[in-house]
Amino acid sequence: MEALDKKEQLNQLFDLYKALLTEKQVLYFEHYYHEDYSLQEISELYLVSRNAVFDTLKKVEEHLYDYEQKLKLLKLQELRKKIIDEAILKNDVSLLEALRKLDE
Repeated sequence: MEALDKKEQLNQLFDLYKALLTEKQVLYFEHYYHEDYSLQEISELYLVSRNAVFDTLKKVEEHLYDYEQKLKLLKLQELRKKIIDEAILKNDVSLLEALRKLDE
């Protein structure tokens, strides 16, 4: 997976599972992935080692992928978008019935 694709996927997963992370994990993730801080800048901001920031971000990645593997919220979201796009493209409202089935 390319770095940009990985970053985009992590941001999508973060949006879905942010509430399951600790406050520190959220802060480090937002600084690193949203505000483009370096590991060194984050470590200086929170008075921790650069390695501590790296380890925390690695754990966040692992947690996000683990949550998705178990809960599949991103997969369901993408499937819903695909069904809606197809319904609009084909001007077929009956396809939206498939959305109801996803939630059952």
